[in-house]
Amino acid sequence: MVWVDAHCHLQERYRDDDAGIAALFARAREAGTAALVVVGTDAQTSEEAIDLAAEAAAGRFGAEAPLVRAVVGLHPHEATSGTAPIKALLDRHSPHVAGVGEAGLDYYYEHSPRAVQRVAFAEQVGFAHAFNLPLVIHARDAWDDLFDVLRSEGVPTETVLHCFTGGPEEAERCLAAGMTVSFSGIASFPKAPEVREAAALVPLERLLVETDSPFLAPVPHRGKKNEPSFVHLVGAVIAGAKGCTPDEVARASTANAERIFKFTLDPLV
Repeated sequence: MVWVDAHCHLQERYRDDDAGIAALFARAREAGTAALVVVGTDAQTSEEAIDLAAEAAAGRFGAEAPLVRAVVGLHPHEATSGTAPIKALLDRHSPHVAGVGEAGLDYYYEHSPRAVQRVAFAEQVGFAHAFNLPLVIHARDAWDDLFDVLRSEGVPTETVLHCFTGGPEEAERCLAAGMTVSFSGIASFPKAPEVREAAALVPLERLLVETDSPFLAPVPHRGKKNEPSFVHLVGAVIAGAKGCTPDEVARASTANAERIFKFTLDPLV
């Protein structure tokens, strides 16, 4: 089975370099993770995501390294930093940039004022439209305001709600808005039955799987540092929730990631 980790953070601040990024990539490929999407949370990590994708494409990590795509954006925790540096990165038109994000609203931690979060989110929705790129959304305890902004700014053609933490009602709202829903290791947590219920109703053609590395390692690795080699475990949980095989989830989620983030995997991988 071939898997795509649709959302991870592998920039220097998020990883231990004791074994090196090449070893992490080797473990990913051994576990069937053929591609991964490295996502920025501010200007620095966004630029680092682009650099990592470029280095992987140049063969720095070996011919067997996964394909890497970069997503650049400003996390709601960092909203007070402003989106101008993100716009500057997008203006460079790097071929390795595959999306805008992670952008959105987080009222659980509220590290940035809500009004500032809304402005930063709306501006990044505009970037996705202007650059014809998919939008990757972070949403926590802010569903109504999230959809208010999207109604105002318009939902980009390809929009991903990453690390879904809601239940069936929120999943239905995402689907009605035309989004793709991405599930993380949270789906494997015993106390998250509502996430599995949501996964059961999301059609395969509107579904992604991710690790959100280094956070949220799935069972049986919960409490450890997460990495892209674990994404197949998330896929297996989603398959169980949907009553289908892991192979069906792998095929569908890989095809969805290829379409959304505009890449093509070698059919032999």
